[in-house]
Amino acid sequence: MASNYFFGSDEELLLGGIPKYFYGLRRTVDGDLYLTKLNQLSVQDSITINNPGAPEEDYVEFDYGIDYLDNVDTDHEIQFENLFFAQYRWDNRSMLYYIDENGSLVIRIGQNYVYPSGI
Repeated sequence: MASNYFFGSDEELLLGGIPKYFYGLRRTVDGDLYLTKLNQLSVQDSITINNPGAPEEDYVEFDYGIDYLDNVDTDHEIQFENLFFAQYRWDNRSMLYYIDENGSLVIRIGQNYVYPSGI
């Protein structure tokens, strides 16, 4: 039997008192950009806060419901080397990010997107 682990109760989540979705943004050293969406009510979803590494490079201020919007300093150097997501936020809305036919990053709120065949 699978168990869900999340902050708050499932009633609070279902009633909208606590954000249901976690969105994380990360980039690789090669410049690839990844967006991650976690549904707290899904038994398949999980997130990593810190990658393995030296403990002093860990991000230790992760707090449920508090957005973290910048992991770089004014010189664009990463502040917490082990932090998996450079930015993250919480929301009650189901958002879907995708690349459209013009190569633009687009967000849809509450609507799925199906890529045309051949892409």
